[in-house]
Amino acid sequence: MALDLKELRQLSGPELADKEKQLVQELFNLRFQFGTGRLENPMQIRKTKRDIARIKTVIAEVSKKEAKAKGS
Repeated sequence: MALDLKELRQLSGPELADKEKQLVQELFNLRFQFGTGRLENPMQIRKTKRDIARIKTVIAEVSKKEAKAKGS
């Protein structure tokens, strides 16, 4: 599901937070499947973690821009 940064930057703050929440839940499910031995593709855990990191980066960029605009 590798997310594209261009697509993420077009989303609003609440949409990004919702997407992050969904991916955290998916990561939990993947780890649970891995623990029980039912996960077919362990690389999916790494991809999901990276998608979460991408979203957090975009959220940080947006909040930084808002703080900069508010301070000026």
